[in-house]
Formats: sequence, structure tokens, C-alpha cells
Amino acid sequence: MAKHEIIYKELRAEIAAGKYQSSNQLPSEAQLVDRFEVSRPTVARALRDLQTEGLIKRRAGSGTFINPSSSTRSAAPVLGLLVPERGVTEIFEAICGELGALARVQGYGVLWGDSPIPFVDRDSSPEHALLVCQRFIQEGVAGVFFSPMEYGEDKDRVNRELIELLSQSGIPVVLLDRDVSKFPQRSAFDLVSMDNFNAGFIIAEHMIRLGCRKLRFIARPGSATTVDARLSGIREALTRYEYKPNENLTAYGDPQDPHFVKQLHAGRSCDGILCANDLTAAQLLTSLSKLNINVPDKVRVAGIDDVRNATLFSVPLTTVHQPCQEIANVAFNTMQERIRKPSTPARTIMLSPRLVVRESCGAYKIKK
Repeated sequence: MAKHEIIYKELRAEIAAGKYQSSNQLPSEAQLVDRFEVSRPTVARALRDLQTEGLIKRRAGSGTFINPSSSTRSAAPVLGLLVPERGVTEIFEAICGELGALARVQGYGVLWGDSPIPFVDRDSSPEHALLVCQRFIQEGVAGVFFSPMEYGEDKDRVNRELIELLSQSGIPVVLLDRDVSKFPQRSAFDLVSMDNFNAGFIIAEHMIRLGCRKLRFIARPGSATTVDARLSGIREALTRYEYKPNENLTAYGDPQDPHFVKQLHAGRSCDGILCANDLTAAQLLTSLSKLNINVPDKVRVAGIDDVRNATLFSVPLTTVHQPCQEIANVAFNTMQERIRKPSTPARTIMLSPRLVVRESCGAYKIKK
């Protein structure tokens, strides 16, 4: 990125965040030259770009001032929440709720489900997500928290299009939970998430220590990159404990499909089933019950996420706790830093998961 673009993006972000609201005036060219350690022509070009965008006005002999229209807009900087599957994946309800509360406390406006923009609460279609993204750009939001779409044949193209639209508009982006790139690759954007590799390792290690020797891992087709990370952690646990992974370790299918579930346990080919997430585990437990396959006596089951109703499943679920509140806090702080310093290298911040043991894994079975 050229030096004048870096200066332009940092000043633009500071204007959006209301940094110069009290004086309504930017630092002088000389001060900007010292701050960014560049030549005066480089600073002048960055200021011309801001002027062309209508964000500033330059007065000969007086200095550079915030355009009144942009000043009014930046008095209450706004953050966008672009989480197309918020109503589908339960962890996002907690994460987005916490982000909304943090934003209000810090004096930010928030555009999401309760905003004038019809956010993707009930409509998780790619077309709707693109409309919301374009509206965020039109509104000039100070930053966007984005969780890429997980399902759908076209999800990769849509996720790339969304992130490119935001990036080209100079809007800071902090990714929540998952990346737009496939695991283990990383994109050039901040990511705040649970350590999904560690989550997979923890739950697999727990099941191995309980005596499982024929583990299976199930997920829905088209699952997020976090699922690949969890699977890698499971494979690492099997290797660490010197168990050769089942040739059919991974099964992709619908946990509500009796035929799919019956095949998982055909001939007792597995003694433990690890689920990509708790929703998959909940549906699997229901299917196993209908097939008269008792959990945990005939097969042990575990999930990942620790959703709100995990204790209310047909068999209380052993799982890995997703630190939603901590993810929201770290993501919000990351966004503030990204707004202040747009040129900072992208960061990956992984928070530690925690094992939660309940009845579904058989840890509490009474040995006779």
C-alpha cells in the first residue's frame, strides 16, 4: 500500500471515530509530515483524497477542517454487525448482544437486528447480506464485525465479495469466529475466535481417556472453516495417544437422517461420536433415541460450543465451552485499535476453550 493511502485511511478512520470533533480541525501538514515520517507532497496527496471525498475542507492560511456534514455524522460513530447466520448459530446471539452493549457504553451507534436496516435475522440469503453490506458502506460506518457465511453452495464467492466491498471502501473489518480463507490459511483481516484446534484436541482427549478407541466425527456438508480446525485437533489427539484414526473418521451428513445415523453406528463400528457443534449433537441425540441406541451406554456423544440449552438435551451434553463474552470484548477492543491504526498488521487472536463434562460422554456411569 502506498504511503499516501496509509495516511488517507488512518485520517479517514480518525474522522469517522470523532477524534477531531472538539476542534473540528486536523493537524497541520507539518505535524502530519512529522507524525508519518513522509514528505509534504505525500501528505498533501492524502489530504486531497479526503477533500475529494468531501470529508475535509482546506482553507488557505487557516488549515484543514472537518466538513460539517461529515462532522455531524462522526459525532456518533457507528459500527456494523454483518453476521448473516446470527439467528441460526446460537453463539452469535451472545457475541452480538455483548458487542451491542459494549458499543453503546463506548458511545458508538450499532447497525444490526434492531436498527433501521433490516439486518439478516430471519433472512440469511446471500442477496440480503450483500444489501446490508452496501447499506453499511452508504451509511459510512466506522467499522464492521463480520462472520462469514457457513452454508450454501455459493458461500465462498459471497464471503469474498462482502469482504472486498468493505475493504475497497476503507472500512475496518474484524472477523468473528471464522475466516474467509480455508483452514489453515489466513486472510489479511483481524480474526477473534475460540481456539478451535485446541477445542477439538480437548474433546477428543477426554473421550480417549474414557476408553473410546473407535471415534467418529460428524459435521454438516459445507461447514465453516472452524470445523476443519476442530477436526485437525481431533486428529492430533489421536496421534498423540498413538491411536490410528479410523479410516472413516469423518462423516458429513444430516444428523436428523435416520439412515445416515444408523450407518454411523452400524455393527458398533464406533464407540464415541464427536460432533462439529452442539446443534449437530442435539439432532444426533434425538435420532439415536428414535433408533433405540442408548447414550452413553451404547455410544458416547460430545459436542462443541456449550450452547444455552445443552443441559436440557435428551441426555445432558458433554461439550467444549465457547467463551462468547470474552470473544466480544476482545473483538471490540481489536476494532477500536484497528480504527485508530488501520495499517497495523492483521492479527489472529484465539481464546482458550474449556471442557464441560456432562452425562452424554459416560464419565458419570456407575460401574457395577
